[in-house]
Amino acid sequence: MSEQQPETRSEATSDVPPPLGRFYEIDGRRLLLHRAGSGGPSVVFLPGGGAVGLDYWNIHHQVAELTTSVVYDRTDTGWSDRVEEPPGCAEVTDELRRLLRTAEVPGPYVLVGHSLGGLYARLYATRHPDEVAGLVLMETDHEDYSAYTPQELREMREAWDPQEALPDRMPEEAVRLYRRMLGEMMADWPSEIREPLIDRHVSREWIMDGYKILPHRDRFLDEMRQAGPLPDVPLILLTAMDIDDFKKAVLIGESEAQLRKEIDGKRRLYTDLAASVPRGENRLVEGVGHASIHWRRPDAVLQAVKDLLGR
Repeated sequence: MSEQQPETRSEATSDVPPPLGRFYEIDGRRLLLHRAGSGGPSVVFLPGGGAVGLDYWNIHHQVAELTTSVVYDRTDTGWSDRVEEPPGCAEVTDELRRLLRTAEVPGPYVLVGHSLGGLYARLYATRHPDEVAGLVLMETDHEDYSAYTPQELREMREAWDPQEALPDRMPEEAVRLYRRMLGEMMADWPSEIREPLIDRHVSREWIMDGYKILPHRDRFLDEMRQAGPLPDVPLILLTAMDIDDFKKAVLIGESEAQLRKEIDGKRRLYTDLAASVPRGENRLVEGVGHASIHWRRPDAVLQAVKDLLGR
């Protein structure tokens, strides 16, 4: 086992070191992991695209009062090491499994996946059902998402190229807007966690982390199609029913009417997914959007985790 205290690892990230966590070496790469609490089942947070483990600190530290709680940065995200091409879903789940064992995090696990992290959580459960005590999926990505999305939105997004649309240097106005929104979401967080987290989030490197996976998304979704159905594990889906400020800040021409249709399709998709397993449930979360569900409604996420721990 290789453990290291946080330290600088590249010119791109040396200015803001991680406020919490330790580095573990997995397959020659350094991954940041922070754990707190004790007991089981252990709760593990799987971040969405463009997100990092500490983005879920507000829920993580409350879960740690109940059991072992873990947040981490997978390869090519956050403070963990970068690679030339984003790893596939199977590689991410293999990496997480080795990381949890190396860090001696006891199983079984309640996996809490957000957006892209929901794909990885589902695949982990499919591949290792005996190691999973339950799944909480917040706004999970899904291989059938496009089939539930209005055609005009699909075509618009397929034609958009972030590499061409985004400037080499983020405009100061955009940086200030993003910093303000993040500051509002984390207003009551300890400053020693909030400030370095926001500083990195407004960097081009971290902003691009969320976009660089888009060309590989079809590959990820094909992996999920080939993986087969979810096993019989307790499942709670959380569906955000509104449009948040983060979505409005990155619109590429979508109208509110189109986005409302997308939300309705998403609700139907998640309801169908919940019905595909014996112990599945889809909970509608009002007043929040896709990106901010864990910040604006941590109570809904925490309750879902508690409900699965209670089972």
